[in-house]
Amino acid sequence: MRQKSLTLLCLSLVLISASTGLAQAWPPSGGEGPCAVTRQTNVPARMRDGVLLYADVYRPVTKDPVPVILMRTQYDKSAAQIQPSRFQSPSWFASHCYIVVVQDIRGQYASKGVFYEYANDRNDGYDSVEWAAHLPGSNGNVGMYGSSYVGATQWLAATATPPSLKTIVPSNTASDYYDGWTYEDGAFRLAFIEGWMMGTIAHSAAMNRGEMARAATLHDEGKDLAKWMRFTPYDKFPPLHPEDPAFAPYFFDAIKHSTDDAYWKAFSIKSRYGKVTVPVLAFEGWYDAFLNGALENFTGMRKNGGTELARTSQRIVIGPWEHLGWGRPDSPVSPRLKAIGPVADSPVNELMLAWFDHFLKGEDNGVSTGPRVDYFEMGENKWHTSDDWPLPGTQYQQWYLASAGHAASVMGDGALTDIAPGANVSGGAAAHAITAGGVSSGEPLTAASDEFIYDPSDPVPSIGGHSCCAWTSGPQGQFDQSAIEQRSDILVYSSPPLEKPLEVTGPVTVTLYARSSAPDTDFTVKLVDVFPDGTAVNLNNGIQDARFRDSLSSPLLIHPGEVYKYTIHVWPTSNLFFPGHKIRVEISSSDFPQFAPNPNTGEPFGISAKWQRAKQTILHDREHPSSITLPVIPAGASGPASDKAPQR
Repeated sequence: MRQKSLTLLCLSLVLISASTGLAQAWPPSGGEGPCAVTRQTNVPARMRDGVLLYADVYRPVTKDPVPVILMRTQYDKSAAQIQPSRFQSPSWFASHCYIVVVQDIRGQYASKGVFYEYANDRNDGYDSVEWAAHLPGSNGNVGMYGSSYVGATQWLAATATPPSLKTIVPSNTASDYYDGWTYEDGAFRLAFIEGWMMGTIAHSAAMNRGEMARAATLHDEGKDLAKWMRFTPYDKFPPLHPEDPAFAPYFFDAIKHSTDDAYWKAFSIKSRYGKVTVPVLAFEGWYDAFLNGALENFTGMRKNGGTELARTSQRIVIGPWEHLGWGRPDSPVSPRLKAIGPVADSPVNELMLAWFDHFLKGEDNGVSTGPRVDYFEMGENKWHTSDDWPLPGTQYQQWYLASAGHAASVMGDGALTDIAPGANVSGGAAAHAITAGGVSSGEPLTAASDEFIYDPSDPVPSIGGHSCCAWTSGPQGQFDQSAIEQRSDILVYSSPPLEKPLEVTGPVTVTLYARSSAPDTDFTVKLVDVFPDGTAVNLNNGIQDARFRDSLSSPLLIHPGEVYKYTIHVWPTSNLFFPGHKIRVEISSSDFPQFAPNPNTGEPFGISAKWQRAKQTILHDREHPSSITLPVIPAGASGPASDKAPQR
């Protein structure tokens, strides 16, 4: 009874109710294979330390030995990540003549042992793969699938190199559990980490331990997540019981280990690509929390994978998706992305089945051509294919920040120009630079800097972005930024209306020369597509904690008033800017609650509730040419476009 109640509760956290007008007819019928299927529940697997993990096993009715597809999940094996509109059911995959195993990981749901995120999933993954390979009816070939943390369980298992593992298909997951998961360039990913732990893993782990009253309280507190995200210091976060080291130690360890130290390196994927010897098919979204890491996995495996097969058989599919919103009509995807329509539907189930048919059954079905990147170009709203990332032929263009000294808010005079500050140009080019921001006063855009005040008690609100896990419960997705662009703590730099289409696909970087009155602070950047009617659509964003400007493992405070050069990584995107649109860059120092507001004090992270205001200065003169570097794809270089996601 306890297990059933927990399953229903966790599903309620992610399903959108019928009152929203979204149908929940998932998984769809049709496309079943030729094999009838039986199900066996709570099948035990003994790990090397004696702990029993339990799985549901779906068996095809056949006399022939067949491959195994394995999911290792902390989100309930009976749910199998089917909702919201994600994977087909395990029985659907089993009907295509696979043994499908869905296992609860250690300390979650039906499985025994104590849950601690990441720590046991390498060894348990190895043991579970080899156990599954030797199930009755198995031919010894195992593939894995699943999304988010269930992608992490795949990568962690793959870095242990189990001999029976032949391929993995991770969706929406990262390359590292410090940078790009818990922190991002030194900034704590507040909305994701607190929401995720309160809403799922800490709650379900408490249920697994029989702590029903605490679990019920945590569930109720999760309804006030917006309130709790204002709580500091983080190392005293009440809902996760800091007084009890057994309740959610992984949260407080994450706060304690705010640098990329040995604690995080023990779990890292990107330092262990040489241990991974299998092909990988990955799925990602332009607004997902783990996009950057998934692309790092693709390029890292291409270069350093443990076998030639692994290096050449890497494929990633990137759509206009968030973490849970995979583009189907009944997905919880933000409204602008939903409006793209069926062209944005994810091909994950059909393509994954074809991938398994090839790498587990040996079918020659054309799916193995690689390396390969299938990506959706927003704006154009078409699918394209490349054999590399960044795309071959990318031309990196620099656009410089400029103003007459009043770039604060969209009502100011900030401009984005392709002319470097102080450059010797002809009169025509100079006029272009002067009018780039649409300044009606005729005032030359020759100011050396812009200023704003960053107040941690009044941070800039997150309006969309790359986060986790659904736009209905956190800051992610694509939204009009106009509502916040009138704030005086956002510097706004806009290009003139474009005369020709401009395709931007790839990683984006901002070179920022800045000084602060504080010993530590953050700088944030957002890349925006401005429509002729003024709608300002976020494409992606980045953040840099000043003390981590040179190293994630050895932070160093800044000297107040001193100028520093920052390289800020705006996460990748693919967008076609149409004629008449403007390119916009927003600069600020906060993005809340996506990231914890930097208190500007320079104290170690998470241990204090103190804060102070900071005066921020962004320089853009000849000696300090602050700029954004855009990955521009020449006209025609992106190849044929398709109205449908790849099925093979």
